[in-house]
Amino acid sequence: MLAASQEQPRPAEELLRVMRTIDDRIVHELNTTIPTASFVGKVDAQQTCKELYQSLMEAHESRERIIKNCIAQTSNVVKTLQEERKKTLEDIVLLKKLRKEQTKLKLMQSELNVEEVVNDRSWKVFNERCRAHYKPPKSQ
Repeated sequence: MLAASQEQPRPAEELLRVMRTIDDRIVHELNTTIPTASFVGKVDAQQTCKELYQSLMEAHESRERIIKNCIAQTSNVVKTLQEERKKTLEDIVLLKKLRKEQTKLKLMQSELNVEEVVNDRSWKVFNERCRAHYKPPKSQ
């Protein structure tokens, strides 16, 4: 975040950043523990892949739930501020607050797109490393 104002990350953004490191750790584990063909007998790749699959699913679901919850809460705040704004058109403080919440809402909505990219990358690595060892249930 090298914005001109050098803003500190918001709590939700910081939480998502920390939660996304889980994917990085799982990808690292996939790359370091799932054996290549020559080392197949030394690690239970099926069990490791199954555990990593479950970890990825849980991480992705919890992040998506948090993002959508933030979007819903911010949407409600924006709606309330818009209704107040209709009553008092000259209130500059209210207008600034509304604009700030609308910006926050757009940022949270863009986090869903970022989340999709992060998830796709993780699933790609998972599928590359585990396709020969573990077949996930059809829900993915």
